Amino acid sequence: MSSSSILTNYPLICAFIAFAIAQSIKFFTSWYKEKRWDIKQLVGSGGMPSSHSSTVTALATAIGFQEGFGGSLFATAMILACIVMYDATGVRLHAGRQAEVLNQIVYELPAEHPLAESRPLRELLGHTPPQVFAGGLLGIVTSAAGYFII
Repeated sequence: MSSSSILTNYPLICAFIAFAIAQSIKFFTSWYKEKRWDIKQLVGSGGMPSSHSSTVTALATAIGFQEGFGGSLFATAMILACIVMYDATGVRLHAGRQAEVLNQIVYELPAEHPLAESRPLRELLGHTPPQVFAGGLLGIVTSAAGYFII
């Protein structure tokens, strides 16, 4: 496989663009709300819209446009997209909520407790259903725009 084939791979390009747009939205939204630049928003997980959802739906939709929506490749991409989106709203969302509780428990420990100086756990891990829906919609729109423009 030549390097030029990767640079012209429509599904891969759509997935990358959808990811970049989702992360950029989070970056600029964070700046608007907090009046400061937070570079972590460009690569971090969690928040609106879900970059995981936008990436996998852009990939699946682009594969559908390119290979056909009735093919096994699209079916595979769609199943994987559903698993990623389920994980984002299920396992990772609940892990983030557990991290909130654990951080609060550690915060309330007496200063002499060995865990009192523990580094806080990351709390923003997963997504709410609206964040996943928005990311999915962004992915579909990105691939459709790429298909009809290119």
